[in-house]
Amino acid sequence: MSSTLERTARPRLSRTRSRTVSARPALALSALRPQQFDLRPACASLVCPDCETWVPITGLLTKKPKLVPHDSGCAGNAAAVPCRLGSNRLVTVDVTIRQWQERLEDGHAETGHRRRTTVRRKPRASVAPAVSQIAARKQTTKVAQPGDGRPEWLLRKQQWASTESAVRDTDNRRGQMPAGGAPLGAPPVPLKTLHPQRPAR
Repeated sequence: MSSTLERTARPRLSRTRSRTVSARPALALSALRPQQFDLRPACASLVCPDCETWVPITGLLTKKPKLVPHDSGCAGNAAAVPCRLGSNRLVTVDVTIRQWQERLEDGHAETGHRRRTTVRRKPRASVAPAVSQIAARKQTTKVAQPGDGRPEWLLRKQQWASTESAVRDTDNRRGQMPAGGAPLGAPPVPLKTLHPQRPAR
């Protein structure tokens, strides 16, 4: 009885005999962050931009260093899915080991002394009432009198009766045109109803 085992990602060797070169443009180390690659000769490697796994760089001291063929995922744990975009891609080593170490140390010095900022919650602002609610409150404070048992509709009717004459006088004054209120240079407004006739054919 044979049991089938699922293939896992192979270990990433530092040297390979493959002469295949990817057709993609070379990956410059200066475009990566200092924590994304390692230039030490014993473990020269970088994070593949396509599968985001650490991949050895073969031929670091030669003219054409490149990434070794690798699988996407952790070696020995993830499934054996080859990274076809990042395998055998040329690498442009335009950063020296000293520059890489300085950039790495500067970044560590900047982030090492940072303090955690305490999150201060903003107090929740109370929701402003609508205009109709404000008007209703004002009306209830004016209308509702303590100890008055009359219904609200009767109070409103009495209030309207007390202000009816003033409102009608205001409306009448608004309807009257003041002297000199007509616009200058405008034709006069016709006061009679016009009945246009069709021209005779």
